[in-house]
Amino acid sequence: METVISLYAPLERLDNPSEPSLVEQARKGSRAAFGQLYQQYARMVHGILVARIPYSEVEDLVQDVFLLALRRLPGLKDDKAFPGWLSMIARNQAIDYLRRAPKTAELEESMLRQRPPEPEALEVLDTIRALPEAYRETLILRLVEGLTGPEIAEQTGLTPDSVRVNLHRGMKLLREKLEGRSTR
Repeated sequence: METVISLYAPLERLDNPSEPSLVEQARKGSRAAFGQLYQQYARMVHGILVARIPYSEVEDLVQDVFLLALRRLPGLKDDKAFPGWLSMIARNQAIDYLRRAPKTAELEESMLRQRPPEPEALEVLDTIRALPEAYRETLILRLVEGLTGPEIAEQTGLTPDSVRVNLHRGMKLLREKLEGRSTR
């Protein structure tokens, strides 16, 4: 019998448990533990998705990633692998979205009422999305989601040195591309 956890039910607060403990508690059906995992990793998942799919689709897909993770959590063998495992679910969900997404879409009435992002921000986001994947993801997590280098390393499973190098090289490429656009 599968345990179902409502993401909308009130959560009891767990006092500073370790991550593997949170994963184990969530696997056993603790809404509070899964809620804390959500709080801890939602920005990372959001950043991974922003690097790959249209911004208007990201919020719904973040929820889909966590619902899928919740259903698949019993199959996770190593609790310490949770961050990388969740990252891979997010990447795969983005790939699945891109495979099934229509090539064109009509504007919805709700989209017309939302304040659109600034054109410069969209240009920078498009420029970041054109960078190699290793740089794209770490730059989005740093610049859009506001994660620090050590947080990116911890949450994605990359080494701190890899994150530092990816951020350094990615920022250099981003600067070059943005400066190239401004001189046109």
